[in-house]
Amino acid sequence: MIGVLSDSHGDLAALDAAYELLRAKGARRFLFAGARYADLDEWILSRREKSRGGREYSDMDFLADVSQWLVSQDAPPRPPSLKEAPADFASEEDRQLVLERFARVPERDSLQYRDPSVPRKLLDMVGDALCCLVHDKNDLTREDLLNATVFIHGKDPEPKVVQIGPRYFLTPGRLAGAAEQTCALLEKVDHQLRFTAFRLDGHVVLEPQLLQIGRGTKLSVK
Repeated sequence: MIGVLSDSHGDLAALDAAYELLRAKGARRFLFAGARYADLDEWILSRREKSRGGREYSDMDFLADVSQWLVSQDAPPRPPSLKEAPADFASEEDRQLVLERFARVPERDSLQYRDPSVPRKLLDMVGDALCCLVHDKNDLTREDLLNATVFIHGKDPEPKVVQIGPRYFLTPGRLAGAAEQTCALLEKVDHQLRFTAFRLDGHVVLEPQLLQIGRGTKLSVK
């Protein structure tokens, strides 16, 4: 299962609540469609501070983090884990584990959007579907539209599924700046995908929508 979040706009409490809700529902990976891109880093740091009981970051914390970081640099890359998403962010290793679970894209007014090393769109296979993650769907090119089957985007006030031909546009709604704070869950069901959206209190605001993948879809792969 994949948790889908977007448009936190600095509301770290909403981002935290969405993570906990989706993690409890079985999400092992997360897609963050931006706005603000840096919220993910700030949220992880705030969780680490909370795990220390609010005490200041000490020299001992620094030495422990450096030791773990040096070990991780020497170790071979780890394949993505299907274990439960981390609940405790106490160590540098926890932070890295959480970051590995997230894929994220920047919004236009972020510094990362202008950084050529940061992709504005990400492609990933989810089941049999090639999915494209982007903050603003207006950034999609003709090639993107022809190649991918499912487009996951932010910048929309409420969660929805829009089908155009054999392709789908999904948005989880916003964590901030909307009438309701929402997030979503993307699940693989047999050879199809199912998309459900929730308020942060767990109430379903978009009933499960089944995406019929692979029926008449033509991909232009180069």
